Amino acid sequence: MRCFTLLLLRALLGGTDRLAAQETVETRGISSEVKIEEVIFGHLTELNGKFKLRATELTFAPGGYVGAHHHVGPGIRYIISGEFTFAEGGQETIYKAGDYFFETGNLVHTAQNKTNLPARVLIVEIVPKDWTAPALILPKSQRVRLSCLKRTNGCG
Repeated sequence: MRCFTLLLLRALLGGTDRLAAQETVETRGISSEVKIEEVIFGHLTELNGKFKLRATELTFAPGGYVGAHHHVGPGIRYIISGEFTFAEGGQETIYKAGDYFFETGNLVHTAQNKTNLPARVLIVEIVPKDWTAPALILPKSQRVRLSCLKRTNGCG
């Protein structure tokens, strides 16, 4: 309970994007480049000025991997080239160039390039307008555990 209170206090005081940012998610052989991000304005007034659309191109080197994570918001993924394995809920799906799929953002999953060629993926997602960190975040259970382990007396 003590760790949860500390995490909640930190989130309320700011810095949630740094707390949950990509550097805490295990990655290897991944490079990314934000192509565009724009704050949403238009006919969907409930979204105006609160969220932005972000398009990011990821390159998975051969053997590239993103560990267990979920995302800040929902989005569409499009495989530009190559292929990669997406694992969610105990099921693996191989996506190849030309494939696309939707992620809700709240389901924990992993992604890995199990081939000997690079794979490129375009991610278009909705994130809070002030979000500056990568949209990968650790599952809540792992964030609490890591926060507790960083403290000298742990959680009890």
